[in-house]
Amino acid sequence: MGDFGPDIISVLDDSGTERDFEVVDRYDTDDDRHYLALIQMFDNEADMLADSGDLLILKVSDEDDTVLDPIEDDAEYDAIAAIFEERLAGLLEFEDEDGE
Repeated sequence: MGDFGPDIISVLDDSGTERDFEVVDRYDTDDDRHYLALIQMFDNEADMLADSGDLLILKVSDEDDTVLDPIEDDAEYDAIAAIFEERLAGLLEFEDEDGE
């Protein structure tokens, strides 16, 4: 029987600390580019409540989904973020640039 639990991956942050994230969505473009929307997982409720809850959006850089890179191009990031925001609107709450 298949595993129906959350898809959890570990990502190294800028300081080299490994953090666990849940994959909440994946988007594949027509030109074979792949992106993941992630939310951070926490061991305790206090850390979870203190977190901003922002999505981490990364580009998949290899076929095995083992290399994830930040999206460097602002226009590309904005376009992919808008797609994830629309797709996840019923699951997550989003604030606009004004914090509303």
